[in-house]
Amino acid sequence: MAWTPLYMDMDGKRVFVLGSGEVGIRRARRFLEAGAEVVVAGPPAELEGARFVEMDNLEYWVEWADLVVVASPDRELNDRVASFAGKRLLNRADSPLEGDVIVPSTFMVGDVSISIFTGTRSPLMARYLRERIQDAIQTEDLLMIEVQDRVRRKIREEFDDHRVRRRILYRISEDPELKEYLKKQDTEAALERAYTMIDEFRRGVLR
Repeated sequence: MAWTPLYMDMDGKRVFVLGSGEVGIRRARRFLEAGAEVVVAGPPAELEGARFVEMDNLEYWVEWADLVVVASPDRELNDRVASFAGKRLLNRADSPLEGDVIVPSTFMVGDVSISIFTGTRSPLMARYLRERIQDAIQTEDLLMIEVQDRVRRKIREEFDDHRVRRRILYRISEDPELKEYLKKQDTEAALERAYTMIDEFRRGVLR
């Protein structure tokens, strides 16, 4: 499989969406939320921030866009608009592997963004896996992210060797006492424990 997952900065980018049905509006909303300028070809729908245009001048709007999203129910129309894309990024909601950008099933757990793509074989399983992942991630996992973020900033100032920094972060993530604090949602106590461990690394008590 020649695909690899990436996250793109869409702020200020131009996105043209062909089709204002359920899928097209869902894609348009997603890019709007990411800060893109979005034009949708199709009957107007309830979507604040998007510009809706008629199904003409399609080639113009494709040329205008940085990313083209094809999401109409008309396969012939989809093929025609996709042919205009040239080297522009193209997402085909009707046939994802025929484009060069795939929009996976994505959801947030706290500040964590998680995406799932089953290679078009089973969208239903993508939804099932999403539910499984949401059930598996605990509050203490999300709190550990906050601890790790603050610890990383601190150890960058004190340890030059990236291997040592990595070892410190690993030991902190596996520390039973710190984990117990996070289970109780006591982030400050967890941070104090982390800072104590950093001091022990500095003094050579931990290695």
